[in-house]
Amino acid sequence: MVNPGDVFGGAGGGLLFSVLYDGLKELISKYLLFKPVLKSLISTLKSLEQVVPEIVKLNKELDRPEIELASLKTQLEEGKVLVAKCCKVRVLNVYKKYKYAKKLLGWNENLKQQLEMLNVQGIRDGKETLSTVNNTDKAVSRIETSSFIIKEGLDQIETNTANLQMVVGRVEVRCMNLEARIKQIQKEAKLEAWCAVPELPTLTVGLDRPLKELKTLLLNDGVSMVVLSAPGGCGKTTLATKFFQDEQVQDKFKNNMFFVTVSKTPNFVLIVQELYQRKGYQAPTFPDDKTAVNCLRTFLKDEGQNPLLLILDDVWSGSDSVLEKFDFKMPNYKILVTSRSPFPGFGSPYLLQPLDFDNAMELFHHSASLGDRSSHIAPDISRQIVEGCKGFPLAITVAGKSLCGQPTETWEKRLIKWSKGSSILDDEIQLLLRLRSSLESLDSSNEEMATVKECFLDLGSFPEDQRIPVAALIDMWAESYNLLDDDAKGDILCVANLHMITNRSLANLVVTRKDQMQGDGYYSEHFVTQHDLLRELAIYETRQEDQGQRKRLIINITGNDFPKWWREQKYQCMKARLLSISTDGGFSTEWYNMELPEAEILVLNFQTKNYALPQFVKRMVKLKVLVVTNYGFIPSELTNFQLLCSSSYLKRIRLERISIPFIAKNSVELTSLQKISLFMCHIGQAFSSDGSIQLSHAWPNLVEVNIDYCNDLVELPADISDLIHLKKLSITNCHKLLGLPEEIGKLAKLEVLRLRSCTDLETLPASTGNLKKLNFLDMSYCFSIKELPENFGELSSLRKLVMRECSRLQELPLSVSNLEHLEVIGDDETQSLWEPFFPIKGTSIVVTKENINLNWLHKLQF
Repeated sequence: MVNPGDVFGGAGGGLLFSVLYDGLKELISKYLLFKPVLKSLISTLKSLEQVVPEIVKLNKELDRPEIELASLKTQLEEGKVLVAKCCKVRVLNVYKKYKYAKKLLGWNENLKQQLEMLNVQGIRDGKETLSTVNNTDKAVSRIETSSFIIKEGLDQIETNTANLQMVVGRVEVRCMNLEARIKQIQKEAKLEAWCAVPELPTLTVGLDRPLKELKTLLLNDGVSMVVLSAPGGCGKTTLATKFFQDEQVQDKFKNNMFFVTVSKTPNFVLIVQELYQRKGYQAPTFPDDKTAVNCLRTFLKDEGQNPLLLILDDVWSGSDSVLEKFDFKMPNYKILVTSRSPFPGFGSPYLLQPLDFDNAMELFHHSASLGDRSSHIAPDISRQIVEGCKGFPLAITVAGKSLCGQPTETWEKRLIKWSKGSSILDDEIQLLLRLRSSLESLDSSNEEMATVKECFLDLGSFPEDQRIPVAALIDMWAESYNLLDDDAKGDILCVANLHMITNRSLANLVVTRKDQMQGDGYYSEHFVTQHDLLRELAIYETRQEDQGQRKRLIINITGNDFPKWWREQKYQCMKARLLSISTDGGFSTEWYNMELPEAEILVLNFQTKNYALPQFVKRMVKLKVLVVTNYGFIPSELTNFQLLCSSSYLKRIRLERISIPFIAKNSVELTSLQKISLFMCHIGQAFSSDGSIQLSHAWPNLVEVNIDYCNDLVELPADISDLIHLKKLSITNCHKLLGLPEEIGKLAKLEVLRLRSCTDLETLPASTGNLKKLNFLDMSYCFSIKELPENFGELSSLRKLVMRECSRLQELPLSVSNLEHLEVIGDDETQSLWEPFFPIKGTSIVVTKENINLNWLHKLQF
């Protein structure tokens, strides 16, 4: 049985009631505004204090468990905690005073319900007492006394509730007046509302899943910062606002939440001052940013005694220093950053994806006000408009609003313009300005930034919805932007520019190689993907120049429909340095003439089985880079290759899904060619020992050869050893390659030999040891290699050897002990192979755990 003293801290509950009386009296002395409310609560408690002993006594006489009074005890304990919290509220914090006034009112309501329950219980106990106790009159008297006291208590509670409601009303009025005064002060001082949470759009779609994922990520105990990134107009701020207003988030952080819009040119001092004002403090003045940083950290630590959330919205690229000022370790301190840039050095990344079709349609119907009664627009037209918006919420909203209420002909006109190559950006100035703002950070007198912008614009040279090979971009950029200090540095600078583009969410980098080893110069399995609208932005930017004066001429041909200006030969001579022509599977006509004497880069994209180089290529005398890509399913025959003979500056050729035997049939001598890359090409016949192609004759000055995913390659021609200038030979993912020519040791200048994922390759030629300048060898994933040549240790310049997953290699030749200052990268089996030879001067083994990257499982089309 529960003892009454155990329930209430004393037989009559005196201890618990005394604590409550003391707390309420302290509040009366501290907050005169709440004096009527607090006094009425004291009166209510006194009524309860009189009732409780009577109920306890009746329960004892009836041998009834005292657990029935536990609910009242819970209410009193909760009141004790509430009163303690009220005592800690600052005098000037009107918001919290209002908040706790409402809680006191709620507590009064609960006490009223408890009194009603006690009244019922008292009557019940009285009736039972009549049948079990002889002194009926005395029992009835006690019941009547209890009922009378309860009735008086209920009357008093009703009066107190009315008084409390009047006080709360006055507090609400004062809060409203205070808010109005704060706004007036801000207006007079011309302060911006940095901490104001943006309003949500009338309709938000497609954010339920991202919101759930964002909460899972940021509310994780191990994550303190998340960077939510996407191009402008994708809904980053909307998602951040939904996160801020989410019930679960609000419950975790209570009122300890801040929403700060940083913008392009943030005023850090003003941000800190606004944070102080947001919490009801007087905004301090700071002589400099350093003082503001110190005060900010003090402020956040004081407020961070409870969970704290800070949302930094619209953080621009290059604002790393701003994030550093907010980023420091503190328990329960969370930061959500929204930006076009992912800021890889800060927090965990979260990339917001465009809307799927269903959500895009819902948003479009709302924006265009297409209700059931006003749907005079054919569904197919709406579908095409939505598809043209590419899933960007901003594009969908702007397009819908601009077409709202317009006749069907206006909608169809929009589609007609788009079908003729016009972009949504031609009609929607608001969207254009928003997307172009993504390029503002690149519009600079700084030469490096200007180059990065030019690189972004070059991405428009490739077809929509196709992955762009990074290797092709390296060829284009290295020759265009003076990045050729040497081959290795040129590649690094090109990829660095690409990272600057992807960091601004202007493109995405996808790596398909099975491992994610970095810094080895292998980019054949790196690709760029780009949202269609961003591609159109790049093309739109190029169209702002006069047709004949453009740096880039990007032409997309559907069927045989050439642009009108080209058919009519409007421009006799064009000054473009880059020409890109994309055709579809319906292209089957002759080329019109074109004069581009300044063109240095030619990008040809097609889908047909047979493809002829345009005749005007012969007059592109300054051509340096040729990129030919077949986006069909089978390799294509390429004709007119001999037109390149006149290109005395041609240094780089990249061919993808091309059948190479045509070269053997039409041997073309390109004496300036330094690099050739063959990706997913058919080259077996041309490169066999019986093939008629003579590499040393056709391309005598080659410095680099890249052969990747050419599955019919069984052997290399022996005369590859006659390429006396060759420095890099990369043969990767050629699974049928059985061996290298024995003469390979004659390549005296060879520095890089890459053979990764040639799974049928069984051995290296004995002459390999003659490669005295070889400093990098990658033979990873060559599962069939059983032995290395005995003179392997004579590779005196070898500095890095990658031999992961060479599972059949059981032992190393004794000569490897001669290799010094070598870094061996491999797995546990690699370490076991090398351990018997250690120590070797300056040589180390790096054992890497398999970091599986499943991007490579997306099947390539052969």
